[in-house]
Amino acid sequence: MAQAQQAPASPVESNPVTMGWMQGSPPPEDKVVRQVDGSYYQFPRTRWAFSNMRSLFPTANLWRGEGPPSTLPEQPRSDLDAVTFVPTGSDKSMRWDEALQSSYADAVLVLHRGNIVYERYFGVTQQKTPHMSFSMTKSYYGTLAAMLVEEGALNETERVEHYIPELAESGFGDATVRQVLDMTTAIHYSEDYTDPKADVFAFALAGDIFPRPAGYKGPDGYYAYLPTLRKEGEHGSQFIYKSVNTEVLGWLIARVTGRNPIDVLQERIWGRLGTEEDAYILVDSHGTGWAAGGLNATLRDHARFGEMMRLNGWFNGQQIVPETVVQEVRKGASQSDFAKAGYKTLPGWSYRDQWWVSHNRNGAFAARGVHGQTVYVDPTAEMVVVRLASNPSAANANIDSVSLPAYQAIAERLMQNK
Repeated sequence: MAQAQQAPASPVESNPVTMGWMQGSPPPEDKVVRQVDGSYYQFPRTRWAFSNMRSLFPTANLWRGEGPPSTLPEQPRSDLDAVTFVPTGSDKSMRWDEALQSSYADAVLVLHRGNIVYERYFGVTQQKTPHMSFSMTKSYYGTLAAMLVEEGALNETERVEHYIPELAESGFGDATVRQVLDMTTAIHYSEDYTDPKADVFAFALAGDIFPRPAGYKGPDGYYAYLPTLRKEGEHGSQFIYKSVNTEVLGWLIARVTGRNPIDVLQERIWGRLGTEEDAYILVDSHGTGWAAGGLNATLRDHARFGEMMRLNGWFNGQQIVPETVVQEVRKGASQSDFAKAGYKTLPGWSYRDQWWVSHNRNGAFAARGVHGQTVYVDPTAEMVVVRLASNPSAANANIDSVSLPAYQAIAERLMQNK
């Protein structure tokens, strides 16, 4: 996604309830949020849109499955708002609750040892509201693909063209499954959210995420767009974050299972977590789910996914993801290959199976999405933090200096009570 329009409105001033977006039937013309004119992606309208994407886009349902919701006991703590930390590069301390406001958080939850110790909602986002996840979606698909590799359905050393002949002439043709999983493919593709001419815009137009201009003759659908991409450099030489890798991953899942990847995700992961609510995924004109960023789910249900990963794949009375897969994620990938990407706010990190791996002393790893979406798993602190947000800035690099020290400070407070 491209960077949303910067606006001077503060988190309080941009509260979608206060601003009156989409209130009334019909709402006043100047309070309407639409997909067809792109206004849904203009701040501060995004603060309403990210909690109401189903009203704006075609979607496919992700059924919660049969049975009661899995238990998340509530043991609220009153001391976490006052936890202080010093943002990276600053000499002034900040409180946890101030950090949430500065990130334009819509919903935040902290699990400790499986118990909800902190839960807050802002604006129009409520406990049962599915919120846009953006690239956190990648970690769900990456986990699913890693499971298929573990089972032998996908061979991580096999070339993409073996499974998807339609991509043989594209830049992905001679890339391996592992290179796609870890985003070490060498593809001529730009994901600079601040550049209106970046390839990410063409990708979004193909998926109908942004309104198409009159006379549009570009690719129709994600699978139509992928064959147009060309190779640039050598695969496997460095990590380069490019969302099109995840779309290839979705196609690989489809090919080896013979099914829609959305249905596979529902059957293998989502429907087994004991989620409270159905989720949904944005789809293109062919019904193909947006694997790189289309998942919309509630705060608590994301927390269940994170807790399952913290518990080595065991959750809701069953082994959902093989322990070997989770351990592979936690181990991470090459830190030197990751460093070549130049993420100044993530020194020493790596990227494995579509997860961001910190390699910090707590062994934290995370699913991350633009505009402030995070599932942050800290095994040492026995903690999972989920934050859903509508930050006016797309790039998380702009808020990592606050977010990452804040998560560590909460982890340290929780570990004091061990």
